[in-house]
Amino acid sequence: MLRATLKSLLARKVRLLLSGLAVVLGVMFVAGSFVLTDTLSRSFDSIFSDAYSQTDVTVAGKPKVEVSELDGESVPAPVPASAVDTVAALPGVAQARGMVAADGATLIGSNGKAVGSFGPPQLGENWLGENALTQLREGRGPTADDEIVINKGLAEAGKVAVGDRVGVLTLDAKQRTFTIVGTFGYSGDRDSLGGVNEIAFTDPVAQQLMLGRTGLFTSIDVKGTDGTDPATLKERVAAALGADYNVRTGEEAAADDAQGLKDGLGFFNNILLGFAGIALFVGIFLIINTFSIVVAQRTRELALLRAVGASRRQVIGSVLTEAVVIGVVASVIGTAAGIGVGALLANLAARFADGLSLAGIGVPPVALIASFAVGLIVTIVAAVTPALRASRIPPIAAMQDVATPDRPLTKITTLGAIVSAAAGALLGIGLYADGGLMLVAGGVLLAFVGVALLTPVLSRPVVGLLGRLFSWSVPGKLGRLNSGRNPRRTAITAAALMVGIALVTGVGVIASSAKTSIAGSIDSMDAQLIIQGTQTGPRPPTFDPTVVERAKAVPGVRDAVGVASDLAKVDGEQQFVTSVTDAAVIPAIYGSTAVAGDITRQGPDQAIVNAETATERGWAVGSVLTVQLTRGEEHRYTVSGIAPTDKSIGEIMLPAAAMADFAQPTLSLGFVRLDEGTPVASVQPQVEALVADNPLVSVIDQATFTQQQSDMLDQVLVMIQILLALAILIAVLGIVNTLALSVMERTRELGLLRAIGLGRAATMRMITVEAVVISVFGALLGVVVGGGLGAAVVRALRDQGFTDLTLPWSTIGIYLAVAALVGCVAAILPSIRAARLNVLGAIAHE
Repeated sequence: MLRATLKSLLARKVRLLLSGLAVVLGVMFVAGSFVLTDTLSRSFDSIFSDAYSQTDVTVAGKPKVEVSELDGESVPAPVPASAVDTVAALPGVAQARGMVAADGATLIGSNGKAVGSFGPPQLGENWLGENALTQLREGRGPTADDEIVINKGLAEAGKVAVGDRVGVLTLDAKQRTFTIVGTFGYSGDRDSLGGVNEIAFTDPVAQQLMLGRTGLFTSIDVKGTDGTDPATLKERVAAALGADYNVRTGEEAAADDAQGLKDGLGFFNNILLGFAGIALFVGIFLIINTFSIVVAQRTRELALLRAVGASRRQVIGSVLTEAVVIGVVASVIGTAAGIGVGALLANLAARFADGLSLAGIGVPPVALIASFAVGLIVTIVAAVTPALRASRIPPIAAMQDVATPDRPLTKITTLGAIVSAAAGALLGIGLYADGGLMLVAGGVLLAFVGVALLTPVLSRPVVGLLGRLFSWSVPGKLGRLNSGRNPRRTAITAAALMVGIALVTGVGVIASSAKTSIAGSIDSMDAQLIIQGTQTGPRPPTFDPTVVERAKAVPGVRDAVGVASDLAKVDGEQQFVTSVTDAAVIPAIYGSTAVAGDITRQGPDQAIVNAETATERGWAVGSVLTVQLTRGEEHRYTVSGIAPTDKSIGEIMLPAAAMADFAQPTLSLGFVRLDEGTPVASVQPQVEALVADNPLVSVIDQATFTQQQSDMLDQVLVMIQILLALAILIAVLGIVNTLALSVMERTRELGLLRAIGLGRAATMRMITVEAVVISVFGALLGVVVGGGLGAAVVRALRDQGFTDLTLPWSTIGIYLAVAALVGCVAAILPSIRAARLNVLGAIAHE
């Protein structure tokens, strides 16, 4: 039986290729994801290992607010100079140096523009001299307050050299001019560590610009005497300094810092694996269809095996053996392709980071295990139902020319209705009752399964209606009839395309609704100019708070307000907070009235919260909040007003004085209101002049601001569409597969049609009509399902500012047009094969 199965499989190589291609693509995504993240993880390990290679023990103040890598950056409490002296006096300490290293130092390049870095930080440091790791390439270290040294990678990116006078933006968002007196690099001829841009000042200048005042450091670098164990030295330092400091060995610090980036990579890896899961889910439809057609084609062969003594178990084993072979072969090819894709993406990431030295490309065991497990499981699961169906073929079928009859659709329709109802319940709980992301994901998955089960009962009427568009010719009529003759097969083929189209349509509905809601919100604001920058790193660019005050003095300006934001700990929980320069201006800009209390005034110890946050946290006017900001000590604020959720700045608005204790005590957003009738064009250049020394920040009007927000959403949408393109590609392969196997199955029928006068061109048109009808049917299903899911999400997010439901009709039209084109492309090879059939040979085919 095994020999017969393998011979049957090898005799149909095209079937083997088409069946395994979907699994290859899905497994490639899985393997590539693990190879990419493993390579980057080991690269980060190497970077931090080098960074701490000259450190035995490192000391930093404990952050007031712990921040995850996904939310931003933790800012450790500053270390006073006295702590450095305390450590230096300990036995076993050869050297203790206070270090300043904080993100937020931006070089202005030779072209007058800021030298940006998306991802790696831009550090402002104090110059500590050369060592085995850090090496001067040119010049010397800074000795005067207006001198700096920069790493070689930054010098090349900014096209500056030793002796140049350059501008630098730091913590207070003011540009100052310095002379470059040297450039440095790292051992191994590296121009940077992981693409990090570094500017090193003298100690007092670094302290003032990066920490706000002199006499403070961000950490202490400790070198032990020869023979001193780092772990022992760590214990001594910790005992001397007390519980307010984090004391770690160099190895521990390297591992901890690398782990923070790995957590972010893990999140990214989960996203990639999610898209791989979608691709494999779509692949299941393709494989089910393939095995269903194969079983139909092998009816007489399997029946003959039953007639000569094969049991049902052996027939099931035959079909599942074929599935295992396909799964193994596809997993091997997919894993190899995934390793290549992962290596390619890792090299692209290294180039993007501009300086990231990649560790060697490796294949972690989890990549191999996951790839083969997924490939085999998906293929076997997809083959189970066709295998059971094959086992029920009666031996008598070998003795007669039989066609596989259509089975009633009652059971599958009932099951589809039950699954769809369960999907609706999960989505309802997840979206409307805060049930969590996993419930929403489960609801979406069940929704696709439910619709796929209901698709056969929908296929005949819908396909018949679509087919009538082509019924003006005989090939068109035949194509319409062929596409509707087997509703299960048509349904499974269309369902594969439906999943991909539904997802991109759903995301499109959410993005379009978000853009419309944002545009409506911005249009309703009474602020004609917005001051902001384009974020390229973990923190948004900021500007000096005095800009807002100076803007008020510009002729034609009625009022101006600036906004700063930070992540704080409020009543023990992390919460984003904002601070504004003038609380009274915000209600005027948004046209908001208080839900409770007063939102037009704010005392020094008062907080204004939005209605949703107040409900979630159980706050009311008079509630007292304990707030710990990035800097300073805990402070208690009394809720003085509750603002409408969609017409407020953030969740919790603190008074202007609180801004001083933010991680960035500067403004990230500003609104300028003009006098009635004042042209925007007459005021905008004057406000722009106020931020002329800060290339990171610009002044834009409402229309430009709206367009920027839309562009950001469009970029996200394009990325999702690219990732989902793999699922759609697999669906297209499903159409090709179905048509190719269908042509094989109908060889005799096609020969008879050719014999009674159907020409080659007409045969090709018939196959093409069949493909177009199936693909457009799948696209229609996807548009309806995706539109419904997108509308449900938008409705659930109504309290988060999604005020308008917008359907992207132009995009939907493009999807349908592309689906028709996909059908034409998918039909090319099957139609050519059908047209080239030998008429007499086809008639004699069994």
